[in-house]
Amino acid sequence: TCMSQAGGNSGKYVTEALLKTGRHTVTAITRLDSTSALPDGVEVKKVDYENQSSLVEALQGQDALIITMGTMAPPDQQTKLIQAAADANLSWILPNEWSPDSANEALVKDVFIFGKMQKARELITKLGKSSFIAVTTGFWYEWSLAISASYGFDFANRIVTLFDDGETKISTTTWPQVGRAVANLLSLPIHSEGDDVDRCLDRFRNGHVYVSSFTVSQRDILDSVLRVTQTSLGDWKVTKEPVKERYSKGIEVMQKGDRKGFVRMMYSRVFFPDDCGDYEKTKGTVNDLLGLPKEDIDEATDVAIRRSKEVSWS
Repeated sequence: TCMSQAGGNSGKYVTEALLKTGRHTVTAITRLDSTSALPDGVEVKKVDYENQSSLVEALQGQDALIITMGTMAPPDQQTKLIQAAADANLSWILPNEWSPDSANEALVKDVFIFGKMQKARELITKLGKSSFIAVTTGFWYEWSLAISASYGFDFANRIVTLFDDGETKISTTTWPQVGRAVANLLSLPIHSEGDDVDRCLDRFRNGHVYVSSFTVSQRDILDSVLRVTQTSLGDWKVTKEPVKERYSKGIEVMQKGDRKGFVRMMYSRVFFPDDCGDYEKTKGTVNDLLGLPKEDIDEATDVAIRRSKEVSWS
């Protein structure tokens, strides 16, 4: 298995979970100037993204390529990796998804960045050498909750902004669950064995895999926050904002070059009352098939609150 950004936010947890199975050899693809700390047991191949042959060489002999990169990564970086995977005859690619449902047409139409995911899948199919599995995780819980522009919680000032009435449910996943999902997925046999036709990679070939930790509303999250902080509702200032208005304002601010506008636009869209953020309801998850555990939301909320003190922008 080959990982891009094995030391990144989700990449770190995916790498650790793969190693923990004892069934995978993990190779990290890193830039020549990268100083990312990587877990013990990871092989490292330094590459030059301007030299396609170095990417192909790094991918030779691998079974799968897992692409994890931030939204600010160069737009052609994933394209180069996908092309190199085809040239190296890789069987499987997990493209840079790790997001809300990029197969939801209305969501893709309104949030341009999810359209890039669709184009990546189309490229893999067009090249015809590899199969893709798009892992849909929703937004990362402990990352998103720590940033007030995302899920609407300003922990420093004890202010909560509810979108509409705060009752719209969305599916969201913790980093450890993302890691477990990928490790358990890639530990499945390629073809079905016996009567269990679903427990194999063929079942997900060129399709989406939906996993989650929690499908919750802002009010559900607020209940968890009150438990973790041992505060009452009266200790917080609770405001409301129409979610479609928040989305439109986010676009306006984004067009002026403010990154917070992009965040508000992107996050508020999954809270529209069209169930686009609740893929557990619309598509179902494979949590049980992959043997993923039920998690304690309060433990994840506690991680997010601690992270909020380290986040440099809100």
